Amino acid sequence: MDRRTRKELIERLRADADRICARFGLRYQTLDAERANVKRRYGICYSDGSIKIRLGHVTTGQPLKYSSLVSTLCHELAHLKHFDHSPRFQDFYQEVLLWARRQGIYRPGSPARSPVGERGEAAAPKPARVRDPGRRPAPEQLSLF
Repeated sequence: MDRRTRKELIERLRADADRICARFGLRYQTLDAERANVKRRYGICYSDGSIKIRLGHVTTGQPLKYSSLVSTLCHELAHLKHFDHSPRFQDFYQEVLLWARRQGIYRPGSPARSPVGERGEAAAPKPARVRDPGRRPAPEQLSLF
């Protein structure tokens, strides 16, 4: 993925994150693209409010669908209120995702991809409603999957 595409995606995500945060009273410190060599997660939220989101497909490097990025964004923003994967977190995440959908921020199944119209990217898995994963992540970080 080229630098321009990466910059445009992260700027668009930040603008959408600001709208979501304003609606739900959330605050994040930073929102940045995850390093290209990170392949085991789609996003991560740290206890200091820093969020990183993987923008590209693991094997092709092409941008993920924007709807997949927004789903990850909503997941990580929900961790700002509930820093776990409890039922309260899952309910809040679904509320944020539903609101983003109603606002036209989250559009699953939309053919629109990256802001520059690149093709060939793969979508992230659909968000799952996990009630209790059975283990707790380290207190300083939570990842999407």
